[in-house]
Amino acid sequence: MHRHALTARDFAADAPQVARTLIGATLLVDGVGGIIVETEAYDRADAASHTHRGPTPRNAAMFGPPGHAYVYRSYGIHWCLNLVCREAGHGAGVLIRALQPTHGLDTMRRRRGLQDERLLCAGPGRVGQALGITLAHYGLAVDAPPFELRAAPHGLADQVVCGPRIGISRALELPWRFGLAGSRYLSRRF
Repeated sequence: MHRHALTARDFAADAPQVARTLIGATLLVDGVGGIIVETEAYDRADAASHTHRGPTPRNAAMFGPPGHAYVYRSYGIHWCLNLVCREAGHGAGVLIRALQPTHGLDTMRRRRGLQDERLLCAGPGRVGQALGITLAHYGLAVDAPPFELRAAPHGLADQVVCGPRIGISRALELPWRFGLAGSRYLSRRF
């Protein structure tokens, strides 16, 4: 069954809603990627967000139009991929935390230097490395090459679980981490 390509309009909603609907979507970068199985939502009103204190040169893409990539380096090592949502100027996005690898596994294994399919994309830094994400992807529209993003199959909503986000020290009470129930490709169990 053919699933429609996501466009900027699909990112015009609030971050938790977009984060939930991205579970089960297929994300490819230059033909490499897989099924999104884990996301986290971030919003300017949330103290854990990079946008909480307003626009900076680093986070400018998050204040840009929805449906674009916000890429940042975590701990000075890993490139992480976020997809901007809401309206331009708001400062919200969704962190891609984990994928089930389906396309370009040999390329991912080479980039990651490991064979275990389960660990190729289990965590945002691993996703970035496996997909070859760099600062060159910063600000690019995710509905145009090198990105390909296809909607999740219908009927998946009842298989989405949520809980607190991981690896943050603020706004811990928000249940803004979403995942595909029972997936063995999650970065951490719910």
